[in-house]
Amino acid sequence: MTALVSPRAIAPADATASQNMLQLVQLRWLAIAGQCVTILLTHYAFGIALPIVPMLAVLAGLALLNAISMLWLRSGRPIDNRALLVALLLDVLCLSVQLYFSGGATNPFVSLFLLQVVLGSVLLKQGSTWVVVVVTSIAFALLTIIYRPIVLPGDYSTSLFQLHVQGMWVCFALVAVLLVMFVTRINRNLRARDAHLAAMQRQAAEEDHIVRIGLLASGAAHELGTPLSSLSVILGDWRRAPGIAGDPDLVNELGEMQAEVQRCKAIVTGILLAAGEARGEASTVTSVRAFFGRVVADWQAARGFTGLHYDDAFGADVPIVSDTVLQQMLFNLLDNAAEASSDEIRVDLARDGDILAVTVADRGSGFAAATLDAIGAPYNSTKRTAGAGLGLFLVTNVMRKLGGTVQARNRRDGGAEVVLRLPLSALELTE
Repeated sequence: MTALVSPRAIAPADATASQNMLQLVQLRWLAIAGQCVTILLTHYAFGIALPIVPMLAVLAGLALLNAISMLWLRSGRPIDNRALLVALLLDVLCLSVQLYFSGGATNPFVSLFLLQVVLGSVLLKQGSTWVVVVVTSIAFALLTIIYRPIVLPGDYSTSLFQLHVQGMWVCFALVAVLLVMFVTRINRNLRARDAHLAAMQRQAAEEDHIVRIGLLASGAAHELGTPLSSLSVILGDWRRAPGIAGDPDLVNELGEMQAEVQRCKAIVTGILLAAGEARGEASTVTSVRAFFGRVVADWQAARGFTGLHYDDAFGADVPIVSDTVLQQMLFNLLDNAAEASSDEIRVDLARDGDILAVTVADRGSGFAAATLDAIGAPYNSTKRTAGAGLGLFLVTNVMRKLGGTVQARNRRDGGAEVVLRLPLSALELTE
């Protein structure tokens, strides 16, 4: 069972319009094929004379329009309401020309104008939809007075009215099938867009949460800086006092206290750096292997954890910029693993092309199903302590900012592992 968080897992918001244009292209191919078969059957099989050359030329124009639409889509240029409106109006124009050559408003397939109106109401803004309504209404009205009538052969056994009724049935079935196919796909595109918007809103809420946490932590760090400095000075004075300097036990205890105070000061400094203060001073030139090796060693020394196994399989080293935020993220991840497994933690550093992969595995009880389903959400933890569940939340948001992914899963042989995949371009050293 796995959970994956990626900033690029969701398509961009403007992809909905592109998908709608693609649906129009596919529908147009069906129209071209259907009209081609109908024209050829009517002319050659039924013996009803039609102007083959101009009608097939219209189909060639539709095919050219499709080719242009596909080139536009592949170029990556955005599709807007105006582009969809122009595409629909060109379809209306081609349909009007075809109907002009085949009986005008007496042709049962004149009802296909209604299909264009429905498509416009689904795809376009309200004002553009009314443009389609007006254009199709004018085209229908003109076709009642300007058209080339269909002339049946003298020995034709079926009356024109019977052919009209049969054509109406075929047109009804065709419109019904196309509407179901098209509207179903459009609804799927709209649902995907709504899901994307919901994900963006959730991400914005999470980032706002991070900002508030950062402001609180930065303020607390400023407030703690002064008393920690005072404690450090007082402990130094005590250590030099004659009554304490002669007692080895007190000297050792004061040394431990000074070490803890220095650790607290380092944590406070890290919080301020992570909040963006003095970041220029914190960024230093290093390399992938040196940075991650140092972070793992620092964490192990600070926590006194003896069961950590570090495997560096990255290969040729790459120069990067050291980032305090990334270091703190790894500390949070290792802290979570140590809480779940007090005996053994394994950290693997690897490279997959231009992707840096860091795997942290433990021998604990693994993730609960509900936790995996909500990886990256704040306070998503089975622990009842205050602030629990923020570790992976912070890890996920840092990776999202850097363009990476976080994958969490339970191991088959017991325990859990978290895999961080990060583009090297996010850390590489630039001029």
